[in-house]
Amino acid sequence: MALMKSYPSFDAYLKDQPRANQVVIRALRKLVKRAAPALEEAVKYGNGCWLQGKYPIAYVYADQDHTQFGFMAGSALDDPKELLAGKGRFVRYVRLRSTRDIVERDLVALLDQAVELGHPAAKKAAKAKR
Repeated sequence: MALMKSYPSFDAYLKDQPRANQVVIRALRKLVKRAAPALEEAVKYGNGCWLQGKYPIAYVYADQDHTQFGFMAGSALDDPKELLAGKGRFVRYVRLRSTRDIVERDLVALLDQAVELGHPAAKKAAKAKR
């Protein structure tokens, strides 16, 4: 199994991605900054992420033919347009092949829900403190 690549910053992560993915990631970065300015950029699990406190809410992953814009609590999101892919217990993502696939109102609707729900582990940690 290959080790996850480590990056000191979101900028370093972005710079190391293929050019086509960089264009999409830059557009997503602007979208998140506008729609959820309280989220902090970071790198977790070898991918660019947006954090709420120490927990990732959304992430980007550069694949060979697309970029994933994912949500850690994606399985709990209302997705009337059926944009979300994935079968994991929690994580779901939108597959974006270019910036033309970015429909801002749809992605912001998903991001807003994800911010509201938070990370599944954050809820578990909060319950444990009670």
